[in-house]
Amino acid sequence: MPLLLLRHVHAGDRRSWDGDDRRRPASERGRRQAVGIVEQYADLPVRRILTSPYTRCVESVEPLAAARGVEVERDDALAEGVPLDVVHRLFAQAGPDAVLCSHGDVIGMVVRDLHDRGVDVGGPDGLRWAKGSTWLLAGADPRRPASVRYLPPPQRP
Repeated sequence: MPLLLLRHVHAGDRRSWDGDDRRRPASERGRRQAVGIVEQYADLPVRRILTSPYTRCVESVEPLAAARGVEVERDDALAEGVPLDVVHRLFAQAGPDAVLCSHGDVIGMVVRDLHDRGVDVGGPDGLRWAKGSTWLLAGADPRRPASVRYLPPPQRP
């Protein structure tokens, strides 16, 4: 019953985007990554998909949702800038076999917190969360996972 913590796929450069950053879409590379996530998660159970309401996050999980026949649930608790306690509350509410798609600041905060509490995330070099990557948190309580595993972004031509 893992919880999959996904950083949104590639969405280009924030500084190059003209407009509301919440509406910045996935890039072509990011759309390929989103399709690759479907393949990468092929052997993983997925019962729920929760995502930040930002366009790039929603687009990151839409192919997976379509492939699994699961609804995409937008949740502000996964938006940029949320505090750790809000994310932890969502972990408890998400249930087993959920995908949570968020942003670099949120994923980084969670991974650093796990590391700081002594969870083996691969040492200092394990503190990574590339766009399109996933942290698989296994165990009954994702705030205190029995094990963690980093899945690098899918590589798609």
